[in-house]
Amino acid sequence: MSRREVPIVVVTGYLGSGKTTLMQNILKQEQRKIALIVNDMGSINIDAFILNQTGNQVVQVEMVEMQNGCICCTLRDEFMAEIERLSADPTIEAIFVEASGISEPSSIAGAFINYEEMTENTRVYLKTVVSVVDVDRIYREFLHDLSSEDDTEDGDVINLIMDQIEFCNLMILNKTDLLTEKQLNEVKAALRNLQQEAEMITCTHGQVDLCEILDREDFDFDEVEAYSAVQRALNNCEHDDEKACVDEYGISSFVFEDRRPFNRDAFNRFVEDYPEVLIRTKGYIWFADDWKHIQLFEQAGRNASITELSEWISAWPKEELESIIRDFPDIKDDWDETYGDRCNQVVFIGKGYEKNDIVKRLYNCMSI
Repeated sequence: MSRREVPIVVVTGYLGSGKTTLMQNILKQEQRKIALIVNDMGSINIDAFILNQTGNQVVQVEMVEMQNGCICCTLRDEFMAEIERLSADPTIEAIFVEASGISEPSSIAGAFINYEEMTENTRVYLKTVVSVVDVDRIYREFLHDLSSEDDTEDGDVINLIMDQIEFCNLMILNKTDLLTEKQLNEVKAALRNLQQEAEMITCTHGQVDLCEILDREDFDFDEVEAYSAVQRALNNCEHDDEKACVDEYGISSFVFEDRRPFNRDAFNRFVEDYPEVLIRTKGYIWFADDWKHIQLFEQAGRNASITELSEWISAWPKEELESIIRDFPDIKDDWDETYGDRCNQVVFIGKGYEKNDIVKRLYNCMSI
């Protein structure tokens, strides 16, 4: 028996994008016998309940519900155990995993790839990571921000959607009937600015042929990670203040790096008056009033967010710091005498901006 026998398809997409509708349509096609794992963060798995109403077709699928956690972290061991159990059925031709709407696909794929590498006799392999995209929402909230103030959610929502778009090898553009052809083309162009390699399939009501999902090249983690505009900028751009890196689509990008902390109020004012020509921004920053925490700064379209993450290594207690440096001396290779490992590193991606102007504004936000 070949080790790579049962393909796994991870289906991601934010809440309401149409993941469950897509799975309902796949079940109705009756092309192949598949197993389905539905991951929901709530205590009641509504998606699994809806899928159970599919009718007679449900006898062709073995469905596993996973609740109260995410398959990339708290449910990871249970998730892989179910994957292995399902793959032992010789009649199952593929396993679909409907991820929670708030899951990060890179974490799921990373956990799966690590499992593959560490497990000698597994019969499964990651075939495809699908991102189901609500094109109407992208048009309204990412491109034109047409939602009313009461309906607009926090900026971290659209940033999560961008993460799901950036990390996939297949984009299913759903709800295309809600846009005109011109509007849809505008959305496609914007998505291509962020994700230049993944295939796009347009549909309404999640109607996609199963073969379009399964009959393709196998998922390659390193290749997909390099697809995103953010990763390309980090890999290809020179870290200097002289010129930006420009690709064949006319999208330019550059990486801003500086050890000194930002003044929080000044940086917030910069975000409030953010350059509209910037399409996507992502990176780590720190503030002068908090020498302890790493901050994740993300921007997508008209939405931006700053999220407190973990601690800088140099903020650890002295005994722990000395221990980690003894065990991992390479840490000192990029260590500053004043700031330790603290550093601002942010990727900026856009069209038609003046890099020098943005860099100048960033320096004006510096606290020291």
